[in-house]
Amino acid sequence: MWRSANPDDDDTIIEMCLALTAEDPWPEPVHEPQVRRTLATLRAEPGRGRAVVAEVDGQTAGYALLIAFWSNEFGGEICLVDEVYVRLEFRGHGLGRELFDGLHAGATLWPGPAVAIGLEVTTGNLRARDWYQRLGFSGSNTVLHRRRA
Repeated sequence: MWRSANPDDDDTIIEMCLALTAEDPWPEPVHEPQVRRTLATLRAEPGRGRAVVAEVDGQTAGYALLIAFWSNEFGGEICLVDEVYVRLEFRGHGLGRELFDGLHAGATLWPGPAVAIGLEVTTGNLRARDWYQRLGFSGSNTVLHRRRA
């Protein structure tokens, strides 16, 4: 079951975020203070998005960071799944599908109607890329470029 995260979840989310970056390294390193800042910002400014956690039998099984992004191309708000992670022992039990189904259904995970759900995946993470395709996601002909401000 996915629910909105609360401050008591922060340490567990940080632990899982660091596990995610160790399992699937990103170009930019992620450190505990920036994860805490993200979680605090999402709570203080809910219009930016939200953090959610999955619970199974009282254990935190995963987390996701859902970020609001307005798209002129799509003509509305996109729910960008900035990060999603399910602990190894809980994978293959439908938690990821439950997350994405909950976003499509407009349940309590996302506050309003999203015109699309977006996500990023590293090019080398073939397992995740295959899974996202099975969920109906398709690649685009655009490439995301970044530069620190």
